[in-house]
Amino acid sequence: MNPTIGAVRAGLARGLIELRHSFTSFSELSGHLFWPLLMVVVLFFVQNSAVGPSGFSLSAFFLPSMLGMSVAFNGLLGMSGLLSADRRDGTLLRAKAIPNGMLGYLVSKIIYVGGGLIADLAIVLITGSMLVDSLTLGRLGSWLALAWILALGMVAVLPLGAILGSLNSGSGGSQGTTMLTIMGLVAVSGIFYPITAMPQWLQWIGQSFPIYWLGLGMRSALLPDSAVSAEIGASWRHLETAAVLGAWATFGLIIAPIVLRRMARRESGSSVAARREKALRQLG
Repeated sequence: MNPTIGAVRAGLARGLIELRHSFTSFSELSGHLFWPLLMVVVLFFVQNSAVGPSGFSLSAFFLPSMLGMSVAFNGLLGMSGLLSADRRDGTLLRAKAIPNGMLGYLVSKIIYVGGGLIADLAIVLITGSMLVDSLTLGRLGSWLALAWILALGMVAVLPLGAILGSLNSGSGGSQGTTMLTIMGLVAVSGIFYPITAMPQWLQWIGQSFPIYWLGLGMRSALLPDSAVSAEIGASWRHLETAAVLGAWATFGLIIAPIVLRRMARRESGSSVAARREKALRQLG
């Protein structure tokens, strides 16, 4: 068997095992349920609020935006956190020692994070649709749009998450900095309120990153045409969405393997031991 194909198959098998375990482990299952249910609670409290003078429901705007935010959070923070944790405990070092082990490791994490993300989105969409009655879930076009935006969005953010995890030092502080940075980008990406209500310079910052385009794409898939009035230029900008997410996906797919290989070359038993000792000192 071709070694590359063998590594991919091993990664697929490992990823499916880890994904299945995440739904049978109480702690991980709680994580799958906590954030989606928290989002539904937020939807409940804003269901009677309106977006600007249009009178469009804030909950209807918020639900697809949260789906886009979840893709970004799981892809960026989820993948980054896994890589950081696996650097600390030596998992990456063991993967490095196996022929094509890094390829198999990366495939397994993509399956694990991507599968968990789809489950989380399903929970939010199913429960949230009970509170929001203006979604266009009865249209085939909505599901097709949701599918391509989700697929392209995951390809855009998962490699970026791998890059962030490779660049992190593996400490809790570096992961915290990554989280704060992403939360700041979420705040200016029109997730909680239309980006058109923000200053022009903040709008440009938000549009430079995938989070805004994921939210916009999800809104274009799930909201009626009347909701487009709250968007920039009163347009769903499908071509721009595909172009920006495609550009980030291309960047990530090119850069992530390079960064991962360099990070793997720097891993050694002594570096893992040093990080473990530092963590123990911090706990003490």
